[in-house]
Amino acid sequence: MPEPTPTGLTDNSAGALAYVTFVPAIVFLAMPPYNASPYVRFHSWQSIFLFIAAVVIWVVVAIISAVGVFLVPVLMGMLHLLISLALFLVWILCVIQALNGKLFKLPVIGALAAKQAGL
Repeated sequence: MPEPTPTGLTDNSAGALAYVTFVPAIVFLAMPPYNASPYVRFHSWQSIFLFIAAVVIWVVVAIISAVGVFLVPVLMGMLHLLISLALFLVWILCVIQALNGKLFKLPVIGALAAKQAGL
């Protein structure tokens, strides 16, 4: 079992909490002793990059929906549902992998996070 830090959080717990929103991820990047752990830094950066990617995806979907809602409203609703489900599943996967102590790298985002974390 991983050793807890003086605050009581293990690296696995801190890595998983980084995915709650981008706010804990930024806090972990700025606060010792978490910013000294490459594991926590990796998950914090990956969380931030995942959030940015989700925002970009939703902007693109909003633009497509603005045009497509007049053509095929049911299809646009299904598109929103599928993208929401996919992002939720990726988020859950990242949280579970962080809790299990694994450096699970998402395509593209994972490589950027590893570079930023110094791995």
